[in-house]
Order: sequence, then structure tokens, then C-alpha cells
Amino acid sequence: MSADVRKALFPLAGHGTRFLPMTKASPKEMLPLVDKPVVQYVVEEAVSSGINEIVMITGRGKRAIEDHFDISYELEDVLRQKGKLALLEEIRKISSLAEIVYMRQKESKGLGHAVLCGRLLIGDEPFAVALGDEVVDGPAPALLQLVEVFRKVKGPVIGVQKVPKTDVSSYGIVAGNVIGEGLIRIDSLVEKPSPAEAPSNLAIIGRYILTPDIFDILEVQDPGVGGEIQLTDALRILASRRPVYACETQGNRYDTGDKLGFLKATVQFGLKSPDMGKLFRHYLENIFQKGDAMEAGKE
Repeated sequence: MSADVRKALFPLAGHGTRFLPMTKASPKEMLPLVDKPVVQYVVEEAVSSGINEIVMITGRGKRAIEDHFDISYELEDVLRQKGKLALLEEIRKISSLAEIVYMRQKESKGLGHAVLCGRLLIGDEPFAVALGDEVVDGPAPALLQLVEVFRKVKGPVIGVQKVPKTDVSSYGIVAGNVIGEGLIRIDSLVEKPSPAEAPSNLAIIGRYILTPDIFDILEVQDPGVGGEIQLTDALRILASRRPVYACETQGNRYDTGDKLGFLKATVQFGLKSPDMGKLFRHYLENIFQKGDAMEAGKE
């Protein structure tokens, strides 16, 4: 087994039900943050983490993702003719970000099943898993933070962040022994527990470094919460056989598959935009000033 992480698996076959009706015909991963789709931010994160081979597990209705990362000769020709060379160069970079291959998940059977679908393409080496609708904006790429831990511990690493106790039922939750700054050796994993049953408030975010022995577990995995094959359940079995670690990942995480999460991400990335950040901030300040003035007038 290779000692480095060269491949990443993106599970992208979900239906995006939290964002209906918008996602009826358009992939949730193609929602725009300013001027780039969410999934492109995640691909760029993987590339910045030293990963250049990406396996995208897609499903019906996800063709727009493949088209986005493909070459568009017609568009490039139009931009060239109009002399928009800077934009042409930016478009060309998208199709050369990484080596991307696609495999379909024919049935939506959960995150664990999506990971299993990539077994033949991943092979016998460690690999990253990144959810294509979660963006982490931090001091260093989220996957790179996990890769650096993996190089030290030589075992599976799960990205986690603290969440309010009232929110634990929306996540996989881990607990264990702290063995370093922000590093935990896991002894408990529970998928979407009630607040009373949660072993901690450390929630699994959509970033993992896994080892290929997870595939043998997933292959015989029984359905769990929601009748789906849960990756968290497989990781609990893996943790009983070998050390599995959690890394408190630094950065602001945005779940853009959730309406409020998408709005938060849009505001934050809009404010950071070099082209329109100042204008956008001014616009928001005016909105709040007008709102404050209206509230004062009611008093």
C-alpha cells in the first residue's frame, strides 16, 4: 500500500432533496458561490493538498458536473474571437485541474455505498473522501490538514469540528482520547445520535483520509440509519481492528446543500471576492442601516 495520498473520491450521486425544487434538474454541487460552482472549490482544495487523481461517483442528472470539468471548444473559440483572453485562460484551467474519472452509483444507498462504488478505481492505496457540497474555508486546505496527520499516524483520519449539542443528531459523532493538539484516537462513532446519546459534540465533516481495508467492511455492511449503508458504521468496525483518528479541522465549514448554509457561504465568499467584495460589503451595510432606521422609526 502506498504511503502517500494521491487519489480522492467525491460522492456526488445524492438527490439534493434539501434544495428542491432547484435541484430537480440541476446538481446541488453546481450551485454557484460567486462565480464558481461549489464542487470546483472542493476540487481545488484536493489539488492544493497534493491530490491529482479524482474519482467522482455520480448518478442520473449529474451530467453538468462532467461538462463543467471537460474542455469546451465552442466556448473557448467564442472567448478567443472576442479577445477575452484572461477569461479564456481561466476556463482552460478548469479542464486541467486534475485527472478526473467518473463512475455511476446506480442506486442511492448511502455514503458508504458510494465509497464502495469507487473500489476498482481507487485500488490498494489510501485515499481521500470529500463531499462535493461542503466547502471549508480555512488557513490551510482541509484535506491537506488531514493528509499531514495521515503521514504521521499512518492510519485513517476523519475531519471533525465541534457543533452545538442540539445539532448532533444531524451528524456522525466521534469520541476518544486526545493524543495531541486537535488529534483524537477514536473509540466511539455514532451516526446521528440524539443529544442524550451522543458521546461528544465532535461532528464528522465531509473530509476523510481512508485506507483500502474499509472496502472489505463496506462490502458486507448492513444498512443502518435511514436504511442506507453508513460510512460511520463501517468506520466503527474499522476502529475496532486498527487505530482510527479524528483531526479537529481548522476553518469555516459551509454545508451548501442546506439553504441557510448556502446563503452563509454566498455572503462570506462574496465579501472575500477581489472584484466585488467592497461593493458587496457596502450594499449589505446599507441594507442593515435602513433596517435599523426602520426599527427606530417604529419605536
